[in-house]
Amino acid sequence: MRDLPLPFALTARLSPVLVLACAGWALTSGPLAAQAAGSHRAAAGPESGAAGAGSSAVSGPSSAPSSSGQPAAYAAAPAPCSAVSAKTLAALVPGAPPAGKEIASTDSQVRRTCSWNALKGYDYRWLDVSFEIMRSDAAARSSYQQRTAEKSGGGAVPGLGDAAYSVVNLTTEDKQQTREGVVLVRAANALVVVTYNGSDFESKKAPDTDEINKGAIGAAREAVAALRGGRGG
Repeated sequence: MRDLPLPFALTARLSPVLVLACAGWALTSGPLAAQAAGSHRAAAGPESGAAGAGSSAVSGPSSAPSSSGQPAAYAAAPAPCSAVSAKTLAALVPGAPPAGKEIASTDSQVRRTCSWNALKGYDYRWLDVSFEIMRSDAAARSSYQQRTAEKSGGGAVPGLGDAAYSVVNLTTEDKQQTREGVVLVRAANALVVVTYNGSDFESKKAPDTDEINKGAIGAAREAVAALRGGRGG
């Protein structure tokens, strides 16, 4: 392995404040959610494949559940940093502290996000898990449909929540590739958003599509199970 200074892209990713500011990882944790996602990625052509490609922009939830009509299934967002098992985290983000870091939210009852990131050698991984609680199933359905309509090249994920969509995108910045997968799941009046990406800062290549897509979907399954009060499938 070459003993070279770390590239600028790596230095930027290792600064949590700069990463959150540039990458828009607060896409599910603040009032600027609709504009923040994807700002860290340079323009690049979408890739084709089973997972497809597209933007990971995500807008914020409509509001907390209302007291009118039939009670909503979920009244508050669960703790996101305990939504994924330590075994899964070790596989997806080697070297990351299992406790993760919860991102500050304007309203933690309706929106909560946890992030894990780590650099092992020159291999970098980042995982975000977000929960958003809407006022009703209809509001969640509308938000889900709007978000998936803004993406292209992805596909449905059978057997996950009431509806689920997965998309993978490859970008290149300063000759460094980054591949990112986003999984959006609707479960009753809740949305679960998982973002998973990776880069190799020695080869400047990104992990393959299948690795990123399967990793994001696996984390999403555990997050949905945690939302429903369980763990696993």
